Amino acid sequence: MTHRIPPKSGTAFILRKGQRLTVTDPEGEQVSDMVAYNLDDRKEVISSGRSLDYAGRMFLSTGDILYSNRSRDMLKIISDEVGRHDFTLTPCSKDTFRKLYDQADPEGGCQENLEAALSEYGIGPDDIPIAFNIFMHVASDPETGEIQVLPPLSKAGQSITFEACMDLLIGMTSCSAGESNNFAYKPIDYDIAPEPA
Repeated sequence: MTHRIPPKSGTAFILRKGQRLTVTDPEGEQVSDMVAYNLDDRKEVISSGRSLDYAGRMFLSTGDILYSNRSRDMLKIISDEVGRHDFTLTPCSKDTFRKLYDQADPEGGCQENLEAALSEYGIGPDDIPIAFNIFMHVASDPETGEIQVLPPLSKAGQSITFEACMDLLIGMTSCSAGESNNFAYKPIDYDIAPEPA
């Protein structure tokens, strides 16, 4: 069964060990911020620093592991039709839109959408880590280190599949930042296999 995350919104769900999560960009050029927590101990969270450190590169794809802050396997990338995702930038937020885009009274972003989706599981604003930004295309200048957010490389119908290495609480969004989706706000689809009983 395919689940849809509408534009500029988020969701949360449980992913059991061994289940596979496939995230699909149904229309192309859309980003999904994904965070993960150990279902039984939510102080154990997905870690950008450890995952990139252990992989030895900035761009993770098929065969790579997303590790927790305790260096334990959380999710393994089983297949990846896009091959370019970001694991460095924090979820967009009202503050992002104020500070970077000079919006005086912005709507909430992925931070606020994750907060809303995860609140029923006892996750607070300060508990949301750097997300694995699925399909997000971030480029950096090798000399200056300047970063630039570019339109995603994902085309309509392309996907990435993860396998859960432990019981997880997952939070996901359909990104609200125009720079991340070429200023066309679109949905994100996901499937869980096998479906929970």
